[in-house]
Amino acid sequence: MKLLRNFTSYWPRWVLAFWLVLVCLSVLIDLAPDRISLEHVLLPPGSLAWLGADDLGRSIAARLAAGAGVSLMVAVLVTGVTLLTGTTVGLLAGYYGGWIDRLLMQVTDIFLAFPGILLAIAFAAVLGPGLGNLMLALCLTSWVGYARLTRAQALSLRERQHVQAAKSLGAPAWRIMRKHMLPLLAAPLVVEATYSIAGLVIAEASLSFLGLGIQAPHASWGSMLRDGVRYLLVAPHYVLAVGLSLMSVVLAINVLGDQLRDAWDIRRAGSD
Repeated sequence: MKLLRNFTSYWPRWVLAFWLVLVCLSVLIDLAPDRISLEHVLLPPGSLAWLGADDLGRSIAARLAAGAGVSLMVAVLVTGVTLLTGTTVGLLAGYYGGWIDRLLMQVTDIFLAFPGILLAIAFAAVLGPGLGNLMLALCLTSWVGYARLTRAQALSLRERQHVQAAKSLGAPAWRIMRKHMLPLLAAPLVVEATYSIAGLVIAEASLSFLGLGIQAPHASWGSMLRDGVRYLLVAPHYVLAVGLSLMSVVLAINVLGDQLRDAWDIRRAGSD
């Protein structure tokens, strides 16, 4: 039972560590993910190619490693930008209140009125395909969750005694928000960021699947899925390799987020 519990607790970290190591190796070692080999077209998994080859004879394993690097880079960079933007907006709205709160929340509600992925597709279609435009489109649509979460927490924190004491001593607003409020927001924001990374991995794959993300010949899990669907009946290993890889990363990140949430939940820790 203890062994099973340890496996359940640590397997997300092992999965993420495996992909991070694979991405680092793909950067240090040239795996030639774009090398075309027509004699290996749709080659099944074997000694020549561990996970088989795609419709142009390129190694699926090498392209999975390259695609993982792209997905994780997009997810981490977009999460960093949107976390900073959303936290700033939420802190300003929650701390000051009044017309500033109403104005910022009205802008936030406009973005929330549309499904995030559809809004990202619209922005990506207007901006055009490409990695930079893909990241910009995701940044424009992914900050609202942090803003709403931060505002809700800030409305409560600004009434705390230590915040009121800092105000009475004449501390500037930026110092109060940075020193007395932001540290107390760290735990829920980190959990939210963890879930956001998983969502952004799916969003990047979805946009690339639609042709609005990474362009050929560069590897992306979404574009690999799009190409593999055409050969699903004759080469199922193509889609299965990409689909299982995407599922493993997203599932591991979500489970890790659940573990962080439970670890930092004071009420749950007290009941245990």
